[in-house]
Amino acid sequence: MAKKKKGKTSSNTIALNKRAKHDYFIEETFEAGLSLQGWEVKSLREGKVNLSESYVLLKDGEAWLFGCHITPLLSASTHVVADPMRTRKLLLHNRELAQLFRGVEQQGYTVVSLALYWKKSLIKLEIGLAKGKKLHDKRSSEKDREWDKTKERLMKHSVR
Repeated sequence: MAKKKKGKTSSNTIALNKRAKHDYFIEETFEAGLSLQGWEVKSLREGKVNLSESYVLLKDGEAWLFGCHITPLLSASTHVVADPMRTRKLLLHNRELAQLFRGVEQQGYTVVSLALYWKKSLIKLEIGLAKGKKLHDKRSSEKDREWDKTKERLMKHSVR
């Protein structure tokens, strides 16, 4: 008898930083683990997180997540003093950290957080090595995106 897999109704994504792709050219992405406390995991299950103002700081051979706001649940954090803007350590391999340090120091890149998601039972953060966009770059990206939509629309109607 074959086992049935439970179909998940929701996606694995907890939060997205849509602003990052608008403000930066993402050159390379990395998957990092997060060092979290229990109340933070419970809040993440409820989706009470904001990544829009967050950034990654590389210091002393380690990566830290700043500005990520995780709203504590009232029922889950009654016995703990919860700091929603706490700095959280990112868990990366040494070779990935070296690659990030090299990019930030030599090439003038920055490291931004892109998405927070579940991977099996672990919470992962997608970070990207990014270079800032100028205003004309943002305009051209928007123009390209609009053209792609128009092209899809035309192709859809021409097939019929």
